[in-house]
Amino acid sequence: QVQLVESGGGLVQAGGSLRLSCAAPEKRFSGYAMGWFRQAPGKEREFVATISYGATATYYADALKGRFTISRDNNAKNTVYLQMNSLKPEDTAVYYCTADRIAALDRWPNYWGQGTQVTVSS
Repeated sequence: QVQLVESGGGLVQAGGSLRLSCAAPEKRFSGYAMGWFRQAPGKEREFVATISYGATATYYADALKGRFTISRDNNAKNTVYLQMNSLKPEDTAVYYCTADRIAALDRWPNYWGQGTQVTVSS
């Protein structure tokens, strides 16, 4: 079973920050791009950000640029992070970690985590 292990979700007040983490310790993910999607209640799942294996390329949803930052540490069980600042109630969603062979926009990843809930209160 594919394992992308997410952590860091929770409840935060508007204007606050959270950092999500996702580890992909399996060897199959060596060389893989990783990223995040999210799904708010009643809405479709949407792209958040992605980062290439060597962290040389990052892509963000336009609406999230400047508030969210994706990074990774390949020495730490191939872990990807999503730093979320200035959070808004509309950021409330289940956040999914993803893994794929390349980092690109408009690409549906092959592998998904189980999701972690982020709730932003007003």
